Amino acid sequence: MSAPALERAAAAGRTGTSVARRRARTAAWSVTVAALLVLLTGVALGTGQVEMTAWQALRALAGLGDSGDVLVVQEFRAPRVVSALIAGAGLAVAGSMLQRLFRNPLASPDTIGVTGGASFGAVLMLATGASQELIPLAALGGGLLAALLLGGFAWRSRMAVTRLVLVGLAVQQGLAAAVNLMIVRFPAELASSAMQWTTGSLYGRNWTEVWIGGTAVAAGAAAVVLCQRRVAVLDLGDDSAGGLGLNPRRDRVLLLLLTIALASLAAALTGPVAFVALAVPHLVRMLAGPPTLGTLGLTALTGALLLLASDLLVLHVIPVHGLPVGAVTATLGAPWLLVLMIRQGRLPQRSS
Repeated sequence: MSAPALERAAAAGRTGTSVARRRARTAAWSVTVAALLVLLTGVALGTGQVEMTAWQALRALAGLGDSGDVLVVQEFRAPRVVSALIAGAGLAVAGSMLQRLFRNPLASPDTIGVTGGASFGAVLMLATGASQELIPLAALGGGLLAALLLGGFAWRSRMAVTRLVLVGLAVQQGLAAAVNLMIVRFPAELASSAMQWTTGSLYGRNWTEVWIGGTAVAAGAAAVVLCQRRVAVLDLGDDSAGGLGLNPRRDRVLLLLLTIALASLAAALTGPVAFVALAVPHLVRMLAGPPTLGTLGLTALTGALLLLASDLLVLHVIPVHGLPVGAVTATLGAPWLLVLMIRQGRLPQRSS
């Protein structure tokens, strides 16, 4: 065999070894996070005025054990815990997808206006006194409204994809101002519930909301998983993707709409919980490397773990009654956003 052939074979071998190591690292972290998630779920279900062990709480969740424990766990604690798991996973997956589609590490539902749009739709629905079951649809409509505003501004200015986050921040602040205006004009009883919703809260979740929201988020996440090969091709750049048979502009818009729908539905379940979608994808890249289908699963698990842990802090550690979980995630995420913005300012910008 010639020397160039030997070098190519050696390079291929090193690449294969590197890929295998990344997969093994992703699998190891996924198992670790899943185990922590099960443990933390047991703690969340068992901690409160009615104390029980994690094992007793998990048995009660399955309908076994003392009838009083079963009632407390299944009717009061489990909807809140399941909502945290679903919303955390959905927001994290949406954040990972947005960062890939925008080619910008600062992209997330919080920074491009999606959560602001979801808040606008949900609060508008609360103002009409409509059924709680319609809030997910209203949040989805508000998120799509934010997407239309973002796309309209970007289309007119022909702005590069990497700089759309700046427009998104403006859209987010504009919609937040509209929400605040509605809250000020609300009757006192509506203003209180609307304010709690817009800060991101898991309080008062019920199984109807969990089933509706969970089914919608699961469908959106499944669609994102099915599109991963297309996203991987777009990661190569628009020229390469076009050469491989894709229509980059059309596919990027369709994937963006799908991701915005997922983020809006996740936000509809808990309100616009800040920074989960922004921070988790970066953390997963630090732990497991570049984005793949495996790291997307790890991203979902990590998002669920982060939101559930934040809710436990709100309920049992921080001595402030009624503190929304969004306040904790915002406190943890604000320094992270500052670090990312500083790093982004130091890095050379890529063209779209």
